[in-house]
Amino acid sequence: MHPPCRPLLLPLAQPLPIAFSTTARPLARSSRSALEYAHRNVPIYPHGPSLMYKQSNFGLYGNVKPQYGNKVSERNEVKTRRKWEPNIHDKRLWSVALEKNIRVRVQARVLRTIDKVGGLDEYLLGESPARVRELGMAGWKMRWRLMQDPGVKKRLMKRRLELGLSSRGPDMLLSDAELLGEEEEVVDETKKGLGKGGRGRRRG
Repeated sequence: MHPPCRPLLLPLAQPLPIAFSTTARPLARSSRSALEYAHRNVPIYPHGPSLMYKQSNFGLYGNVKPQYGNKVSERNEVKTRRKWEPNIHDKRLWSVALEKNIRVRVQARVLRTIDKVGGLDEYLLGESPARVRELGMAGWKMRWRLMQDPGVKKRLMKRRLELGLSSRGPDMLLSDAELLGEEEEVVDETKKGLGKGGRGRRRG
């Protein structure tokens, strides 16, 4: 007579370890949430984010987008659809006002423009509507960070006074005492420059 069969005892399954991520929750949802989180303290960009080429919202792409066309065979002229990606590079560009390197994804043509105008700061502070549109969301955020520097604020204030505008622009975030002192200093420098220019013209 055979002994009674005992049920086979299997070892209990160990619970799987829970994977934790160090990525902030707003950044882990979507590019839209990441964009809103990155621009939560920045004024609204007048041209809005790019909806067709979303990665251009996170670099200096200069309004470029992928190009589509045909690859034509030389032998029998058979057309094959193809795609040209923008020429994008990861660069560390020096900011004179912030006194540090800024890591940014930049398109090759934009990089040549930065070298032509005299640096990253001059490119970001361009005043033409075409330059503002070319900046994109990432350039607009970098421009706002740059405009918080006291030296850049003084430069913008001097420019506004030369144009006959009020010194209390939307980009001037100084206290009343600082604003009064900076305005008096800029007015004195402007008057000295105009006086030198006027004497030069009278001699001529």
